This record gives sequence, structure tokens and C-alpha cells, in this order.
Amino acid sequence: MSSKSDEHSASHSHGLTRGEGLHSVSDLRLVWAVVLNQILTIAQVIAGIKSGSIALLSDAAHNFNDANALMIAYIARRISRKKANKRYTFGYRRAELIGAVINLTLLTIIGFYLIYEAILRFIEPNTIIGWLMGTAAVLALVVDIGTALLLWAMSKGSLNARTAFVHNLVDALGSVAVLLGAAVVIWYDWMWVDPLLTLLIATYILWQVAAMLPKAIRILMEGAPVDFDIDSMIGQLKQINGVDDIHHVHIWELDEQHRSLEAHILIQRARAVELEAIKTRIKNTLIHDFRIAHSTLEFELFDSGAHSQDTTTIIDH
Repeated sequence: MSSKSDEHSASHSHGLTRGEGLHSVSDLRLVWAVVLNQILTIAQVIAGIKSGSIALLSDAAHNFNDANALMIAYIARRISRKKANKRYTFGYRRAELIGAVINLTLLTIIGFYLIYEAILRFIEPNTIIGWLMGTAAVLALVVDIGTALLLWAMSKGSLNARTAFVHNLVDALGSVAVLLGAAVVIWYDWMWVDPLLTLLIATYILWQVAAMLPKAIRILMEGAPVDFDIDSMIGQLKQINGVDDIHHVHIWELDEQHRSLEAHILIQRARAVELEAIKTRIKNTLIHDFRIAHSTLEFELFDSGAHSQDTTTIIDH
């Protein structure tokens, strides 16, 4: 006995508004963000070399990575919109997550590189042209704020876009730090401030990576949502009229907006005529209480007092 869920249309429209906000934002914002960060990178490299500031060069390296990260975000966002096909039956939603993992990996490499460079500058300090360092920092701050504003709306619905947004927030904070460092160099001639700022920027970068990378990896590994209480869900489903037990429960995320579940539902054979109604009650609970829009349920029928069981599979797309 098999049929499609009566809640098919509702289940695929409910709970997806978060993603709709992301896709309603023009891709042109990402393109402009890429262009701004590439121009800024060139300017910072020139100013960093001429001023002798490792902090400024570090910020330039970070901005260059941001430009690449934004390009990856743009490509991944385009790919993620492709429809499902016979080869990729779930579609391409996880393309953005792959982009996020690439971006975070690059951030990790840059973070450790900055630490290495800062330590070298502590050992062998060099002369820094403070006014040039400060001028470049002001330019960088303006571009970073502009890029962050372009990405703000997109960051609410996508880990990949949020990663790119955080990149630019880090850059903005880094630019403020470099600007303050330039003031210290000009007024007090403290050259050690430059590598100290570099260490602070690198530490913040690695802290952000530690916060976001595990989430992206967990979704790619088909782990349950981090804040999801499976035991509570099972307990609530068992309270549904007609459900005797639920086991072999698996829940995972296709992406940040789409959760999926498969489970075995045990009901009495005498209530087989109510199977569709029981299934509808289960699916409504999953949709409205747990934001699980796609579920595959296998119903196991048993005779009260008997040990034998018969299995009927209900597949919901």
C-alpha cells in the first residue's frame, strides 16, 4: 500500500521563507563586492610595501581572500539554484555549503600565516611610514563597510553568504585596528604595535572559523541540527493517536533551510484503515513543530498480542 502525502504542497512551502529572502537579493551585490575587494587589495598591497606595514599587508591578504571568497559564494549561489535531476535527486543546495567550507579553509590558512609573519616582525622589526599606513586603512574601512552593507541581506539566509559577510566584518575591524596602529606609530614610534595588531586580527579570524566550520561540516556529514532534541520529537510523535512506537529515526539537513527525516512507525493492524490519517497527523506535527518539510515514513503493522509484523512502505516526496 503506497501513496503520496496529502500535505505535499504544504510541506514544501512551509518553513522555506528564510531561503526566499536570500534568493530575492540580486546577484549584482556579490559582483560589486568582488570588484570592490579586488581594487582594495591592490591598493593595500602597494601601500603596505611602501609603508613597510605587515599589518597592512596582512589586511591586504585577507581582502584578497575575501574577493576570492565572494567569487566562490557567487558561483556556489548560482549552482545551488539548479533543479534536481536524475543524477542529483536532492538538487544542488549543498553547493553553497561546499563554498563555505572552501572559504573557511582559506581563512584558516591565512590566519596561521599572519601569526607566522607577526612573530617574525617581533624578532626583526622594521621602520613603518605611519601616515601611508593610516591612509590605506581609511580607504579599506570605507570599502569594507560598503561590502558588508551589500552582503547584509544575503547573510540572513545562507551560511555561505554569512561566511562572506563575516569576512568583511573582520576586515572592517582589522582596518580600524590598523588605523589606530598607524596613529600610535606616528605619535609614539612604537613599531611593535604593527605585529601585535596582526596577531589580534589572526586570532579573530581563527575564532570565526572555529565557530562556523563545524556547522558546515556537520550538515555535509548529514548530522542532525545542533539544537534539535530527537528524544523530545520521538516522545511527541508517540503521543499521536494511532502511533504505538517509532524507531529507526534518522534526521539530517539538506542545507540550512531544509530538514529531512526517515523513520519506522509501528501501528496496530486493526488500525490500518486509518493509516492515511495517522500519516497526515505525523507529517503535520513534523512540519509545524519541528520544521521538517520532507519525511519518509515506513509503517509496520502488527497484530495485538502477536510477535509477527508486516511492513508497508509509504514514500513521501
